Amino acid sequence: MCRILFAAVSAILILVTVGSLSPAFADRYCLQGRRWGHPGNCQFSTLQQCRAAASGTHASCGVNPRYAFGRSRQGRQ
Repeated sequence: MCRILFAAVSAILILVTVGSLSPAFADRYCLQGRRWGHPGNCQFSTLQQCRAAASGTHASCGVNPRYAFGRSRQGRQ
């Protein structure tokens, strides 16, 4: 019973995480590190939020490449 409950909770967490990392939900800042790859976990609208999440881990924060690229293309038009 305990294993089934653990598997169900794990599956729900994975689905929520994957869904939140889709480009439609991507925000301005990304948590980047070995665990998250590149561009990383891009769910942070402020740098302070990202830094708080990175605190105590071997991760850093950077501008979401999709946000930066979209911003530079808008400026050229």
